[in-house]
Amino acid sequence: MWSIFSGTIVNVITVAVGSLAGISVASSLPERYRTIVLQSLGLVTITLGIDAAVLRFAEIVERFAPLVDASKTYGARLAMVMIASLLLGAIVGTALRLHERVESAGAWIHRRFSQQDGHQIAEGFLTASVIFCVGPLTLLGCLENGAHANPSFLYIKSLLDGFCSMALASSLGWGVFASVLTVLLFQGGLSLLAYAVAEPLHPVAIGLMTTVGGVILLATALMILDLKKIAVANMLPGVFLPPMLVWIVERVSPGLLLPG
Repeated sequence: MWSIFSGTIVNVITVAVGSLAGISVASSLPERYRTIVLQSLGLVTITLGIDAAVLRFAEIVERFAPLVDASKTYGARLAMVMIASLLLGAIVGTALRLHERVESAGAWIHRRFSQQDGHQIAEGFLTASVIFCVGPLTLLGCLENGAHANPSFLYIKSLLDGFCSMALASSLGWGVFASVLTVLLFQGGLSLLAYAVAEPLHPVAIGLMTTVGGVILLATALMILDLKKIAVANMLPGVFLPPMLVWIVERVSPGLLLPG
């Protein structure tokens, strides 16, 4: 089982160590330093969101449009799948009250273990979870680790997440440390699914998952910068919907999204 979960386990360790290091120095950092660190992370998150939502989408369109019929409308077709995934995912997440449940979990952690404000714990957990679990390295890394026992992508991601968790935890505290559970369950689940299927998802589906994740990253950036409070957790189911929607569209009209 190590060959399936090796990258995820290393990632969990680096996030935990980085978070503890950030929390340990937080008390000695003046408020103005914590504020500028948080603002810097917000700007970095915008950059990551644009990379995932815009550049990744453009890359998928450029790569596969010449291989399908009516290629001039290919980008619009993919955009409709992306929008449908985000909207349906947000509806599902709202019906399940995911954001409220995360905030309730933050309040519970606050009552049991921390002097930190429960809302801030929930915000730290959500912010770190989205940043660590959305992006091409996460999806590709889990597919490679599970299907081909190749953890190299996740090892690279682990190093980046270790430094990122340190910076996040210095401003957002214990909620960032709690995100190790998200990394473990999300990445471990994807790696196990890739192993069970033994065949990675089509690159178009993976690209659309990344695109939806990029939009959620942008929403997270607005929350980090305190520009707009968005129920980010309610949007998370949308990340998982593109493969299903692509499959449905291809059953109804073969060749509309995937090359023949």
